[in-house]
Amino acid sequence: MTALWTQIRDNLSFVLISLAIVIGLALLARLAERFLPEKRKVTPARRVSIIGICAALATVLHVLDFPLPFLAPEFYKLDFSEVPVMLCGFYLGPSATVVCEGVKILLKLLVKGTSTAFVGDFANFVVGCSLVLPATICYHSHKSKHSALLGLALGTLVMTVLGSAFNAVYLLPKFSQLYGIPLDGIISMGSQINGSIHNVSTFVMICVAPLNLIKGTLVSVLTMLLYKRVARPLFGIRA
Repeated sequence: MTALWTQIRDNLSFVLISLAIVIGLALLARLAERFLPEKRKVTPARRVSIIGICAALATVLHVLDFPLPFLAPEFYKLDFSEVPVMLCGFYLGPSATVVCEGVKILLKLLVKGTSTAFVGDFANFVVGCSLVLPATICYHSHKSKHSALLGLALGTLVMTVLGSAFNAVYLLPKFSQLYGIPLDGIISMGSQINGSIHNVSTFVMICVAPLNLIKGTLVSVLTMLLYKRVARPLFGIRA
C-alpha cells in the first residue's frame, strides 16, 4: 500500500509540475506579444485552421522520429516536427507556437501513445518550445531575414543550454523514477556509446547537448529554406 501511495504521489507531482510549466510557457508567450509590433490581422477561424494544419504536419514528422545511436541512447530521438511549428509561429506569433506544439503532442499521443511514461512527450514539448519561442519572438520584433536568422540562432542556443539543463535537473531523474530504470542504468547506456560518460553532467554534455544542437541547426536551415516557399500556398500571403 505504501508503494502504491508513493507511486500515486510521484505521478501527481509530475502532472502538476507539467501543467505549471505548460501554463508558464503560455503566459510567457502572451506577455511577449504585448511588447511586439502589431500582428497580422487573422480571423479566429483562420487562426485555428492554420494552427491545426501545422500541428497535423508536425505530428506526422514527430511520429517519423529516429534515433542517433552513435550519439545518444535510443530513447533520445531526432525529428523535424518543429519545422511546421516554427512556420506557424513566424506567421501567427509566439502564442501560436505554444498552442501548435501542445496540439502536436496531443495528436501524437492519440496516434502513437507513449513509450516513456509521458516524460519523453513532456520533454519534447518543453524543449520544442525552448527553440520556437525565442526564434518567433525575435523574428516578430522586426520582421526581416536578419531577425529570422538571429532568432533561429538564439532559439538553437536556448534549446541546447536549457534543454540539456532541464534533462539533467528534472527529466532524467523523473524518467528514472516513473519508468523504473535506475539512473545509473541510464548513465551506463551513455557509457556504452562514449566512455567519457560517467555521470549525469557528462551524459547531458556529450549526448543531449549535441543532439539538441543538431536538431536546432537542421530545423533552422529547413525553416529558412521553406518559409518563403510555403507562405503563399500554406498561409495565402507573401512572406
